Amino acid sequence: MGIFRQLISDIAKLLSKYGSAYLHGIGNTLILALSATLIGCLIGFICGILQTIPYQKNDPVLKRFFLKLVRVIIRIYVEVFRGTPMVLQAVFIYYGLPYFTNSAIRFTNVWVSALLVVSINTGAYMAESVRGGIISIDPGQTEGAMAIGMTHFQTMLHVILPQALRNIMPQIGNNYIINVKDTSVMFIISFTEFFAVHRAAVGATYLYFPSATIEMVGYLCMTLLASFLLRWLEKKMDGKSSYELINEDQLVMTAGTYSYPDRKTPFDERPSELPAEGGRR
Repeated sequence: MGIFRQLISDIAKLLSKYGSAYLHGIGNTLILALSATLIGCLIGFICGILQTIPYQKNDPVLKRFFLKLVRVIIRIYVEVFRGTPMVLQAVFIYYGLPYFTNSAIRFTNVWVSALLVVSINTGAYMAESVRGGIISIDPGQTEGAMAIGMTHFQTMLHVILPQALRNIMPQIGNNYIINVKDTSVMFIISFTEFFAVHRAAVGATYLYFPSATIEMVGYLCMTLLASFLLRWLEKKMDGKSSYELINEDQLVMTAGTYSYPDRKTPFDERPSELPAEGGRR
């Protein structure tokens, strides 16, 4: 029990001295993760839509060449940014551009560079999620939309994307939660997020484990809150679980209210195989 009392005492000491810094780091982490996820989703939707534009052999050569070129570029972008760690992407973008351009191109605002890195990384993952969400929709819906005269743009906007968005909503939430945690590598470019505060506090006090405990609890609270909100949003998007059919046309007879006319009349509609009343035919 003594060790736990010591841990609580060290945590209290850290919070009393660096509490505002921890909260500032949490705020920066949440803002960066949310902003980068939204921008990444926009990038992913653009890439996903471009990858699913149909073309046929009888289409103009320029159109087919352009679409194939776009798909190759998107494929390279997705594979590079999904296949390399975000920390190295941050190094290449923040330090690599000045290195190769003799400091002609460099970031003066660390917020911009951090947002760019996380957004591009998120967009690479979202591109495949959106593409999968689009092709998961029944092709019959596209054919039906085309049959009533809708263009490909109208079909995607009004028919396919709303359904695809609901299908990939868990993946969007998953990417946001990942971004909350992965922004911890942005300390490499001197961005002051939650994990950077932990490194600063440890460097000043050498209380590594107590500070790590604060970090773990903080990240867990942020991700649990995000999971709760995303599940609530998914339920809202699902709509009501039960529906009541309402007959708005007064001329339509409700099932069970229709009576057959008597037999042997000009309006007899009773099937011939049904017995008449009293067991007679």
